[in-house]
Amino acid sequence: MFVDLVKIYVRSGNGGQGCVSFRREMFVPKGGPDGGDGGRGGDVIVRADTQLNTLLDHKYQQHYFAKPGGQGRGKQMHGSDARDVYVNVPVGTVIKIFETGEVLGDLVEDGQEFIVAKGGRGGKGNTFFKTATHQAPRFAQPGEPGEEKTIQLELKLLADVGIIGLPNAGKSTLISVISSARPKIAGYPFTTLVPNLGVVKYGMFRSFVAADIPGLIEGAHTGAGLGAQFLRHVERTKMLLHLVDVSPLSVEDPVKSFVTINDELMKHNPELMERDMVAVATKIDALDDPSRVASLGDYCRENGFPFFAISSATREGVDGLTEFVASKLEKLKEESAAI
Repeated sequence: MFVDLVKIYVRSGNGGQGCVSFRREMFVPKGGPDGGDGGRGGDVIVRADTQLNTLLDHKYQQHYFAKPGGQGRGKQMHGSDARDVYVNVPVGTVIKIFETGEVLGDLVEDGQEFIVAKGGRGGKGNTFFKTATHQAPRFAQPGEPGEEKTIQLELKLLADVGIIGLPNAGKSTLISVISSARPKIAGYPFTTLVPNLGVVKYGMFRSFVAADIPGLIEGAHTGAGLGAQFLRHVERTKMLLHLVDVSPLSVEDPVKSFVTINDELMKHNPELMERDMVAVATKIDALDDPSRVASLGDYCRENGFPFFAISSATREGVDGLTEFVASKLEKLKEESAAI
């Protein structure tokens, strides 16, 4: 099961209490204070792990508590520090305060960590407070309290290319042709219920990652269909492939379909329309009216969108599209490296 949004409750450990103690030994007059410090409470740490691809575990395990630090003891023995508690999540997880939506951290690399709840410091024992003028302090510090928070974990897939479009635009078929991904493919809307990732290989030892995003419809940014649930997954992509069905089975005007989805992207996050977008007419093997492709191609070129017409079933135009995307990604990498 693919889960990309969960709420969890975390609580770090309290610091251990400092000790009030005096040295009492035969033949050691005026031994003085010897109370040790308390130990540090455990932290709760969210850690990115490439072995994970869903937040499913945290749907059922929603509470994470770290233990308190040990109390100080006599003979200047310090309390032990508590172990930290790790919450492992997929790479690409955003950490937010549940109540306010404030972003605390964004884990985009394997092994990256973020402390969501800091453990309390241990209190000082009475040995710490001994001075020349106050040689027998009879007090110690309590440990500092830990932190407790309700946080939201939101997974945004890390992919180079996001494949978007209306339901049944041919997104799953395309990713199954250009990669080893095997998503469910059927002739009815919303076949894809979760994003699918596929590794597209090209050239010598080169590849890029493509994400098949479930079908979007008008009003997706407000929650219509599956839009609000999965639009977040295109936010990290470097490029977008916007697929438009031009076959007779599609009753929508291709240009209208293209504009509708772009409007939803704009309303969800205006920055998405600043990404490199390639318009792709699909299912041309079933085309009966060439004007449907021509009108979409003319509109895209007039508005600065590269345009391709393909058939995933026959692979017509697919290789050219893949080569174009690969070359564009290489240029984007060079530009980012030069900055």
